[in-house]
Amino acid sequence: MRGSTRVVQALRPAWRRGPEGSHSIWSAFALLVVLGVLYGVVTGDSSQGMSAAARVHRLAQNVERAESVRAVKRVQETYAQYSQFGLWADMAALFSDNAQLSYGKDNEQGRQAIQKYFLTRFGEGTDGLKPGGLHTQMVLRPLINVSADGQSAKGRWWEFSMAGQHGVKAEWAAGIFENEYVRERGVWKISRMRYNPMFAGPYATGWRNIDADQKIVPYHFTPDETGIPVPDLPTSPAASLDPKVNPATTLAALEGRIAAMNDEDKVRNLQNAYGYYMDRKMWDDVTDLFASDGALEIANVGVYDGPKSIRRALERSGPAGLTHGQLNELMQLDMAVAIEPGSNEARGRGLEFGMLGEADKGTAFYTLAIFENRYVKQNDVWRIREMRVFPLMKTDYAQGWAKSHVVDPPPAKEHAPDRAVPAGDVMTAGAIPVFFAPNSATGKPVSLPPGAKTVGQERLLPAPAAHTHAGSSGDLDARITEAERRLAVSKAWDGAENMSSAYGDYLDDLDFGQLAKLFARKGTKEIPFSGVYVGRESIAKRDATSPPPGSRPRVMLPLHWRTQPVILVASDGRSASIRSRLFQPASSSARAMGFGGGMYHDQVVLEDGVWKLWSVTIDEHYFSSPTYEGGWSSAKDPVPSTAPRPPAQANDYPPDIPLTKLGERERGFRGGTGDMIVWPSLLPMWFHYKNPVSGRIPEHYWPDCITCMQYPETSMKNHGYLLPPS
Repeated sequence: MRGSTRVVQALRPAWRRGPEGSHSIWSAFALLVVLGVLYGVVTGDSSQGMSAAARVHRLAQNVERAESVRAVKRVQETYAQYSQFGLWADMAALFSDNAQLSYGKDNEQGRQAIQKYFLTRFGEGTDGLKPGGLHTQMVLRPLINVSADGQSAKGRWWEFSMAGQHGVKAEWAAGIFENEYVRERGVWKISRMRYNPMFAGPYATGWRNIDADQKIVPYHFTPDETGIPVPDLPTSPAASLDPKVNPATTLAALEGRIAAMNDEDKVRNLQNAYGYYMDRKMWDDVTDLFASDGALEIANVGVYDGPKSIRRALERSGPAGLTHGQLNELMQLDMAVAIEPGSNEARGRGLEFGMLGEADKGTAFYTLAIFENRYVKQNDVWRIREMRVFPLMKTDYAQGWAKSHVVDPPPAKEHAPDRAVPAGDVMTAGAIPVFFAPNSATGKPVSLPPGAKTVGQERLLPAPAAHTHAGSSGDLDARITEAERRLAVSKAWDGAENMSSAYGDYLDDLDFGQLAKLFARKGTKEIPFSGVYVGRESIAKRDATSPPPGSRPRVMLPLHWRTQPVILVASDGRSASIRSRLFQPASSSARAMGFGGGMYHDQVVLEDGVWKLWSVTIDEHYFSSPTYEGGWSSAKDPVPSTAPRPPAQANDYPPDIPLTKLGERERGFRGGTGDMIVWPSLLPMWFHYKNPVSGRIPEHYWPDCITCMQYPETSMKNHGYLLPPS
């Protein structure tokens, strides 16, 4: 009965803390889940003894719930994309009929009131943005839990915003969304939005904490609930089955829906991997990601056709590889993905946020651009076929977007494009890159503000040849088993992202007691600059020496935004690896602070039916800002010293494996081996995967956890799990 006990414990908070007015719904369906699990425990494998029709019926329910997690994420990503261009009516349409909005101290109820609030607060009475306006809301670190009945959900997000108007003002803001969602008339919508502001301020002086004693925003989840984005709802063999329904026909449709989720995962990984290669100017790897007939369009510059020309376009930013003091961070955010009919083409739309510069020259810039991409699947490998980049802003760091509007010069002859951009893609005032999907709430195209025009609507290249897919065939039970496996792979993608987000949440709030509970029993955790702790018990003991989360006043916010994940899942859906970017602003109640960046290399496993962290590693800091005023380009090389190297970190509970024992993998990192490398010098960037298209092996390649080579007992593959693919 161990499995049923685990699920009962995991679900108990769900019915205890259900949405207002919905306790009975959560209670009833949570009870159904428990009964279903108990049924499975009593009879053994829950699929044993079930008819094919019953298995397909259960699979259909689980597919719908897995799709719900993604639908909820898409609502919030779409919210951010509409906000980018001041589409207040379309933003409000994403809310349910009687939705509630709590924005700091402001409260509104009903869709019409919410639309008016957006128009007034964000638009200052104007539909769309004013000339020179900026309203970028980046949503980061999603953590989603769908109810057992699949009709409601809760989600936690961070938002980071850049707003203002050229010549008038520039402002920062950041906060936490704790939202509720509901399926209304078959469409997922926001039923309650709670925005908790955390820091804000004008660009000139930088952000500050909202409160002198900054609050901790309550969580909608426990550590175990984090690892269950949506509980399975097993079906009894005889329940809810329509004898007129052909299970083979139903299964064929489900196989297509599962394949779309699998493909979405691969497209997201492809785009996020692209961003990391761009960071380090790995031009060979970037061009590898494009199809042989691929095209890159840079609005108002031109179109580059084929990999050789795309490589020429990339070298507008210099030759391959970073040099001392160069920063080329290009974060891929707010991305929506759709798999097109036929399943061999996909579309993606997102935001690229750039932090660029050269410390040796004292230069630094922010950039914002929308990417509109088409991807093609060739020989079961996804590639970029069309990439359109629509720059929105480039501003000098020292001045900010209220004062500075940088226009890059036309490319030199050796970097000239092959052809001009299509006439419909020329960026002018009021241009909005196309939204390839209609508003999910209305089913209609977005409503453009007066004077706006759409760019990027027509294809750059002819549509790829349609693939003829043979109908599904073979043994029905074998097909069901394969469909269940493939569904588990995509559910693992969302489970892994939840775990990554929860780690950042608890770490931000210094809640080390809860953070330790995220780990598997044999999991490992690296403490920066010190070493690795092995086993949940060891992690908890070390974390017990840390300050308690209730320490007051709370004046510092050293944030750990983990974003842009590349998640690779083992074929059985029971383990996964995660590469995510550490995007780290810091804030206090006294002064503005700058940014830092690094990279997480994590692994997760499914333990007792709940996702848990197997290993967490952080490579940091790739770059950092000595001050807010100077930014990352003000960093200087440390003065050489003959003094002994400073201790890695004072610690009353030393690590089980010091970083100094990990050899080449930790060379250059503080607390590791060799000479310490500090920005503006460049730390090595490690990868746990090869190029997803070409298989090119990166210079710094480490496919398993950082301790696994010297200490194989820490590898998941020696504990009954498959090592995720590289």
